[in-house]
Amino acid sequence: MLLNISHTSTYTYDAPVPYALQRLRLSPQTNRSQTVHDWAVTCQGAVREVAYRDGFNNLTELILVKPDTIEMVITAHGTVTTKDTLGVLGEDKGNPPLWIYGRHTALTMPGDNIKQLAMDVGSRADRLECLHDLMSAISKAMVYETGTTDVETTAEVALTDGHGVCQDHAHTLISSARVLGIPARYVSGYLMIPEMTNQAASHAWAEVHVTGLGWIGFDPANLICPNEKYVRVAVGLDYHDAAPISGIRHGSAAEMLDVAVKVEQ
Repeated sequence: MLLNISHTSTYTYDAPVPYALQRLRLSPQTNRSQTVHDWAVTCQGAVREVAYRDGFNNLTELILVKPDTIEMVITAHGTVTTKDTLGVLGEDKGNPPLWIYGRHTALTMPGDNIKQLAMDVGSRADRLECLHDLMSAISKAMVYETGTTDVETTAEVALTDGHGVCQDHAHTLISSARVLGIPARYVSGYLMIPEMTNQAASHAWAEVHVTGLGWIGFDPANLICPNEKYVRVAVGLDYHDAAPISGIRHGSAAEMLDVAVKVEQ
């Protein structure tokens, strides 16, 4: 499937910004499930400082906002051909050792509810069956509902409250898998939704490592393993490691952000 993707983030400020540095993880890479044909990231109101691969092998850029900027526009766009591999990415190179992905973070630290969820489905000897059961259990326990969580909401809080967005579903699966001793990581990317060409955000899901198969994706928010409608961009231990855009800003100006994502065939 050939997908055309455009992702625009517009930052506006109510006063000139003296200094701001943004980290961009907006560039997908070719792998078993996707081939990147062309991709570009453009910035208005900022200049590129450096491009590099971070510790998780994500293509990363640092941009410096021009002095006294009141509007900054970051656009990532390109075309990617995808194929359905039943969620199986396989082994990959250039990434940290597997034990790194067993570490809990502040966002994925398990509490009593996540531990209980993991134990309820963790008795199956077959790892794949266990993980599919885990995805299903999270989907049932957590209603997809926007506006109820934010980027600092932990997996335990989201599961306890019973609602969240794709980020929360991913964190909960990651946390539960790690409780079971299964390496797991967070994935940011894009999802084509036929009835929703224009979207207000990118997407997120989880990948877990199964011996003999390598990395396999699971998306509890949609109760499916990623298929040809998904495009991977960045990975990490949690959202903070794979966020499309993050950074620091000096000054007292209030910031407003508008995000427009378009994914179409």
